[in-house]
Amino acid sequence: LPCLYSELQREALKNILVELAKVPYLSRIVIGLDRANESEYRKALEYFSVLPQKHAVLWNDGPRLREIDSKLRKDSLAPPELGKGCNVWYCMGYLTASDDQSSIALHDCDITTYDRSMLARLLYPVAHPSFNFRFCKGYYARYADGKMNGRVARLLVTPLIKALMKVVGNHDHLVYLDSFRYPLAGEFSLRADAIRDMRIPNDWGLEVGILSEMKRNYSVNRICQVELTDAYDHKHQDLSPEDVNKGLSKMSVDICKALYRKLATNGVVFSTELFRTIKATYYRTALDFVEAFAKDAKINGLELDNHKEEATVELFAENLMKAGQYFLDNSMDAPFIPSWNRVLSAMPKINHELAEAVHQDMKSFGHSPAQKKHTQLQVA
Repeated sequence: LPCLYSELQREALKNILVELAKVPYLSRIVIGLDRANESEYRKALEYFSVLPQKHAVLWNDGPRLREIDSKLRKDSLAPPELGKGCNVWYCMGYLTASDDQSSIALHDCDITTYDRSMLARLLYPVAHPSFNFRFCKGYYARYADGKMNGRVARLLVTPLIKALMKVVGNHDHLVYLDSFRYPLAGEFSLRADAIRDMRIPNDWGLEVGILSEMKRNYSVNRICQVELTDAYDHKHQDLSPEDVNKGLSKMSVDICKALYRKLATNGVVFSTELFRTIKATYYRTALDFVEAFAKDAKINGLELDNHKEEATVELFAENLMKAGQYFLDNSMDAPFIPSWNRVLSAMPKINHELAEAVHQDMKSFGHSPAQKKHTQLQVA
């Protein structure tokens, strides 16, 4: 569970914990906590102590985990910056220090429509012993309060993939991404041994990047998607048209960069002229989707503001070019956080040091209820 401290103040996470407390089959719950000071970490330990399962709370801003990060950074093995990708990466690193889980699920902490059946559906394909799936992606309809949501998926990702297919051809990777009903879903599950070889983006390209990694590591017949719920809602991001470093504007740039990088690793040659062609093709394709979504909303009794939809498309078209220019200007950027296989090859004990640091944080700052429910991982 990658989590911001601010989410502890919201009803969504409170309900998620109520639902998770009813789940009998989880051996451990790992919470990655971002943007918390010491007093907030203490409060978080008490907050999560309601969970009956063994659980660990990673204080990502705490001195012990910052020391681990500094040690990794000396060998260029640490995530370049804090964020969701960094949070997820350290949670995965923590889990590599144990062998008591066969399947792992990840989902966000801002889901307002959460119930335990979503987790069961998400885990079932990879946990069932007679299935051979290594990875499962969740999907769902995005509407709430009489409105159609999911702007980035509807107005950026889907039309951009279609546009790229027109411009660079029906590339295998684009066909693969196009097969997912909701590629930006933050919910996925995988076999535990799959986390060691994953190289994930550090930014908002995380969800698309993980899909790309699964295709790189496994045959597509080992990858599936499952509908988690009839209706899904979560905390909404602002569009932030005035600031490309915030909200959905930043998200759109990061997602475009992730797509360009992956295509480049598969031999697609990008140029300023090609990005202009992609922008023009995307814009026309996205406007066609706006018209289709308006009819979709109408037939389902949902509201959709065509003006806002087209303004969003215009912003995404501009950001598509900004992402392209960034890609051309920074072609030597390391797009992924190193895999844990690479990290453990360089520092074989670092995952156990991470687990010990988490244990010491919980021991030092927690109350007895949380301590009793946390089981220290075996440290070599």
